[in-house]
This record gives sequence, structure tokens and C-alpha cells, in this order.
Amino acid sequence: MTVWKTSMRNFLAHKGRMALSAVAVLLSVAFVCGTLCFTDTMNTTFDKLFAASSADVTVSPKAAGGPDDAPENGRPESLSASVVERVEKADGVKEAEGGVMSMSVTVVDSHDKNMGSETGAPTIAGNWTRNDLRSMEIASGHAPRGPTEVMVDADTAEKHHLKIGDELRTVAVTGDIRARISGIAAFTVTNPGAAVVFLDTATAQQKLLGRPGAFTHVNVTAQPGVDDTQLKKNVASALGDAGAYKLQTQKEAAAANKDSMGSFLDVMKYAMLGFAGIAFLVGIFLIVNTFSMLVAQRTREIGLMRAIGSSRKQVNRSVLVEAVLLGIVGSVLGVGAGIGLAVGLMKLMGSMGMELSTEDLTVAWTTPVLGLALGVVVTVLAAYIPARRAGKVSPMAALRDAGTPADGKSGRIRAGIGLVLTVSGAAALWATTQADKAGEGSLFLGLGVVLTLIGFIVIGPLLAGVVVRALGVVVLRFFGPVGRLAERNALRNPRRTGATAAALMIGLALVACLSVVGSSMVASATEELDKSVGTDFIVQSGTGQLVVPQAAEAIKKVPGIEYVTDYKSVGAKITSPDGKTEDEGLVAADPTYQEDLRRTTVAGDLGDAYGKNAMSVGDDYALRHGIEVGDEITVAFKAGGTAKLKVAAITSDETNVDKGAMYTNITTAEQYVPADRMPENMIMFAKAEDGKEKAAYAALKSALAPYPQYKVQNQADFKQDLKDQVGQLLNIVYGLLALAIIVAVLGVVNTLALSVVERTREIGLMRAIGLSRRQLRRMIRLESVVIALFGALLGLGLGMGWGTSAQKLLALEGLGVLEIPWPTILTVFVASAFVGLFAALVPAFRAGRMNVLNAIATDG
Repeated sequence: MTVWKTSMRNFLAHKGRMALSAVAVLLSVAFVCGTLCFTDTMNTTFDKLFAASSADVTVSPKAAGGPDDAPENGRPESLSASVVERVEKADGVKEAEGGVMSMSVTVVDSHDKNMGSETGAPTIAGNWTRNDLRSMEIASGHAPRGPTEVMVDADTAEKHHLKIGDELRTVAVTGDIRARISGIAAFTVTNPGAAVVFLDTATAQQKLLGRPGAFTHVNVTAQPGVDDTQLKKNVASALGDAGAYKLQTQKEAAAANKDSMGSFLDVMKYAMLGFAGIAFLVGIFLIVNTFSMLVAQRTREIGLMRAIGSSRKQVNRSVLVEAVLLGIVGSVLGVGAGIGLAVGLMKLMGSMGMELSTEDLTVAWTTPVLGLALGVVVTVLAAYIPARRAGKVSPMAALRDAGTPADGKSGRIRAGIGLVLTVSGAAALWATTQADKAGEGSLFLGLGVVLTLIGFIVIGPLLAGVVVRALGVVVLRFFGPVGRLAERNALRNPRRTGATAAALMIGLALVACLSVVGSSMVASATEELDKSVGTDFIVQSGTGQLVVPQAAEAIKKVPGIEYVTDYKSVGAKITSPDGKTEDEGLVAADPTYQEDLRRTTVAGDLGDAYGKNAMSVGDDYALRHGIEVGDEITVAFKAGGTAKLKVAAITSDETNVDKGAMYTNITTAEQYVPADRMPENMIMFAKAEDGKEKAAYAALKSALAPYPQYKVQNQADFKQDLKDQVGQLLNIVYGLLALAIIVAVLGVVNTLALSVVERTREIGLMRAIGLSRRQLRRMIRLESVVIALFGALLGLGLGMGWGTSAQKLLALEGLGVLEIPWPTILTVFVASAFVGLFAALVPAFRAGRMNVLNAIATDG
């Protein structure tokens, strides 16, 4: 009870000094709880949608892929109308209704603006069925009654200001469907962002499937008292040929749809939790520093406690109880803030097109429990070393001035361990650059990153003495005596300076590492494009949609174009001469593709691979199977027959563009794949006539204006697009790392604030002998700047080392150019100085307002 009372008294007495540490715990816990709450809410939203929209039993073709598998020819697998009739006759069936659904469509308005979601959610077209009433209701107008009418979902209508009577054009591989809006259907559950249009059944069959009377699935409703599992068995019995169909109960269909989303949600969740972990790691340094300084300032007080009978364990326990209190306060506030963060993320996603209703906000009991446990455990672990140090304070300390003892022997041991870890980590990073295999190199890289990071943290106090003095010569000498005082203050406690800088170092190391990797990837890809790509123009969809025939025809009619290359991916099982079968697939392209993409040939002639019944293979595949030019390979086309193709060329796989691709002529593939099963173009290439590049570029853009899902890019556009994509990804990562950097800045603020309190008498004496308030504030600001720059130097240096090693690893995959983004590195370094200035604002202001006489009279 005495320990508890002492801890409570100390905690309340120093609550102001604990505040920033509590904020660090709050932010870290909030990020964890917010992430879990947000992803749980997304899961709840999709679960409700999939459960509501799934029939009691769904029948679909066996060959139909999962929700993420788009058909190669843009036409979904279908069933004949007779299947519906057979299903209707099964025992326990109340109703069977044929449905049509395609996600290989684009919907545009009368101004050729894409109505699809910007978040990557699909655009879905189909027929309106009674099953849709499970999850939707017609809010206005009526369902489509003919080929000139279409119904759209209310979310899309609201987002794009659509109303009844407006014209929409649905772009499918079978042609464009022009229709006017006859009705608007509202979701009765949350629609996460998909754009949905409904056609009448006959139009959907003809235009989406190219087969009158066909359906993509059959929705089966059970009679009262018949469970889904029994209904599924009855339907399977009625159909007879179970191998031709895929039957799913409502739960199975919902689970299959959920699985398709699960991987995306898991990646997002664990990535965000990883950044939360980084914030926790940075927060540890803040908490360690806080308790270390509080223990140092209370040395005399602790000595008195020991002198009147308190044991080491009691003193130790007293400090740990304070840590528990800090963890509980910060974690409880963090849980609440995390729920607020989740709501904020939902609103943000809503502004981007993914609608998430706060009615579906899901706070599982595990979320606050995990947040509280993490916050308290991390705080107690961080406070353990200062607590042990407090327990070692002797009763004689009551007779001495408060202060932190010198490191002494423990400092030398620490420096030795840090040096060993750092050297070992550097050796692992060097081993990464010498690795011949990516798997082996990645292990060395991970080991090197961990060891060098820990090594730099441990060796931080030793480095502080060297680096801070160097920074003092460059930065602080210009400020005369005030600058020298700031340098001495930063060097007064190297352990504290090292810990404060280490918190900033971690975030900036990751920023530097990712900047190097990102810049190297762009530079490598740009060099590869310059070397390999010979085409003038590339046409493709940013979302991976196929090029519909009408868009392909528009491209081929553009004036000023010398030739256009079709490029199709044909699914196939490849059997090599050694009898091994692999699901490789072929690139079926026009012979001009060898001019669009220059591939090095190690054997044979690539031009011959476009001859009759011929193909090429990559040298990796040829080496694995002992293939030489002239060998025959058996190709079983998934959508057609089986062919024997002669290997006419072996191409080098020392490239990132089309690495490992096997080529054949489109006419060869067309011999074995029926026309209605032949894949559409994944991408198209065009070469302008000499001197007509600008005119052809403009004409291509104009020709494809009615098809906004496609981008026309010349080589400069393609490179810029690649750079922008990498840049956007890095910006997201930097945004997530900002949390760790904010916590690190709080650490600098807290260290300075506690340092000012620790040096109260000293500050009073300096003011008494003539130091002005302005000079005092400048001294504290300069101290903060030099600590921030110290952390930045360590972080940027460490990050560039990691990034350089990672690039050497990526070079094994063809990314052979190392590029250090010096503008980014220098910007971050200079920004660190401003971070230091910002962190010193409040401590410097408080120091400047001290009463001189009261400060001199302060004990300690």
C-alpha cells in the first residue's frame, strides 16, 4: 500500500512531465485500435453485402473462375436456359431464376466520363432479378423493360449526378449498349463502392454474353423448411453431371467472395499494424528517457526513501507502478482515439468512392483489450531499465546533489556491444550485395537491417560525442558562446542524447531506405524501357481491363499510324519434351511485336517464332527442361485444342519487360482456339509514320476519347506514369511513417522540457550573470536542432546503407541501376533542423519565463 501511495503521489506530482509520454502511448495504441476497427468494419460491410446478395443456392459453370478472375475473352462462362428448367424441378426448390453478371464492362455517361469507382471497385452489369431484392430496392422509376433502358445504383447516380432519362453507354466486348436510365435502385445494405447497372434479361444475354438464352448463374430459393445444404444436394441430383457445375450454398458463396477480399484486407491490416509497431518502438525511447530523467531528478528523494527503510524492490516497484499508470491512461485514451481514427478513415474512403457506413462500425472486444495490453506492456518494458537504476540508488545519495551518474564501466561495455552489433550488421549487408540468389540475399538483408539498427541504438551515446562535436563545428560555432553552451548541453548526457536521436533515426532511416529503393526502381525501369521498348505508343487500361474490339478498331483506323500490334495472353498448359507440364500460358502477338519490344535472342531467330506452328521460350525455361531450338512443345490451350509447336527461338530472360514470356503468332493461336473463345487484347502497341509522331499521338487520344478506361501513352508518358505510381506508393508509406516521426518529435520536446526542469538552478545562475532571455531560448533551440540533426545523420546514413543493399538484391531481378535521391535526402536533412526548432518552442518559452531568484533557490 505504501508503494502504491508513493507511486500515485509521484505520478500526480509529475503529471505534466508524463504528458508527452502518455501522448506517445495514445498515438501508438490509437493506430493499432484504429487499424483493427477499420478493417473489422470493412469485413462486416462485405460480409453483410455478400450474405444479403447470395441466393440460398447458386449454380454456375464449373469453368467459371472466382470473383477476381476476369475471363480472357471478356465474356463470362455461361449456362444454357435448360439448366434453369432442370433446377426448377429439383425437390425443395421454391424458385429458380437465371442471372447474368459481367465485370468486364465500363459504363460512361453522355460526356464519355467513366462512371466506375476510383478506388478499384468493379463495375458490374447484369440483369435485374428477384434475387437482387435481397440487397436492393427500386427507389425511383422502374426496372429496364427493353434494350433502350438501363437502371443504375443510387450511390453511382448520386456521385455522378445522374437522373432518370440520362443516357449511359455500357462498353462490353460485344459492342456498346446505349440506353437511358429508367430507374434507380438503392442498396439496403452498404455498397462499398461498386458501380452497378441493370439491363433487361434479353439485352444482358445478347450484349454481355454474346449468347441469347444463356445465363452466368442460377439463383435458387428454397421452400420453407428446406435448409441450404439439403437443397444443394437436391439440385446436384437433378442436374446429374456434377462435374459440369459449381454449386454453392449462401454461406459458401459469401465465404468465396469474402476470401477474394480477405487477402487485400489482410495485407492492408498487417501493413498498417507494422507502422504502428514502428511507432511503438519509437515511443519506447521517449518513455525510457522520461523515466530515466525523472529518476535522475529524484535521486536525493529516492536516497532518502532508502535511508528510512525502503528496499530496492519497493523503489523498483514504485517506478514500475508509475509506468503502469502511464500505460493505462495513455492506452484508454488511445482506444477512444483509435475508434475516432477508424471513423475518420471511413470518411476518407467515402470521399474516394468506397462507401462505408458508420452503422457498420465494428469494435470487437479484442480491439480495446489488445490496445490496453500493448500500451501497458510496452510502457512497463520501457520503464524497466530506469526502474532498476532507481532501485540501485544508495541511501548515501540523499547527501549528494541530484544528477545522473556517469556511464563509467557500463558505458564502455555498452559501446563494445554496440560496435560488435554494428560491425556484424554491416557484414550481413555486405553479404547481401554478394548474394547470387534473392532468397539467400533477403535473409542477409533482414539480419543486416536488424543488427545495424540495434547496433546504432546501442552505440548512440558513443556516436553522440563524435557527431555532435562535428555538427557543433559546422552549425553552432556561428552562434558564439550560446552555440558552445548548446553543444555542451547536448553532450552532457550522451546516453540521453543518443536515445532521443535514435527515436528520430528509426523513422528517417526507413524514409531514406525506401527513397533509395524507389528511385532505383524507377531508374532501372527507365533504363530498361530505353533499351528494350521500340514502339511509339502504348494503349492499355489502368485497371487491367481488356481492350474491347471496338476500341481496337478505332486505334487501327487512326491516320499517321504505320502499324498496330495486337498482344493477347492465351491460357495454356505447356508440356516440355521431358514430359513436365506447367501452367505457363503464351503471348500471342503480331510479328511486329518484335520491333515494339527488343528481346535478346540466345538461340534461333525470334522472327521465326512467329511462323506457322512455331513459338519461342525463355532461356530460364529452356535451361530447366533442356530445350534446344527445333524441339517440339505440346501446348494444350485452355479455351481450345492441343497443338505441337516447334521452338524456333530462345530469348534471354535478363530483362524485366516480359521476363520469361513465350511468344507465338496470333494466327497460330487462332488455329486452335475458337473465335468466340479467343482472348481480347491485354495491351496494344502502335508505331507512327516517320515525322507524324505528334499528329498520330493527338489522333490516337481523340479516337479513344469515347473509351476513357484506356490510356494512350508515348514512352515519356509511360516513364512518368511509372514514376508517379512509385511516388504515390512512397507517399502513402511516408504518411504512415509520419506517426513514428511525430512520436519522435514528442520525444525531443519531452527531453528538452525535462532537461530544462533538471537544469533550473543552472539556468537561474546563467541568467543572474548576464544571459538574456533571448540567448537562453536560442541556446535551447540550438540544442534541439543539433539533436535532431544528429538523429537525421544517423537515420539517413543507415537508411542509405539499407537501400543500397536492397538495390543490389533487386539487381538479381533485373533492377540494376542504383540511384541515390540526393534532393530528397538533403530536403529531409534540412527539414530535420526545422523539426528541432519546432520541438524547442515550448521548452525554450518556459525556460525564458523562469523567475531568476526562484530558479537559483531551487534544490537540485
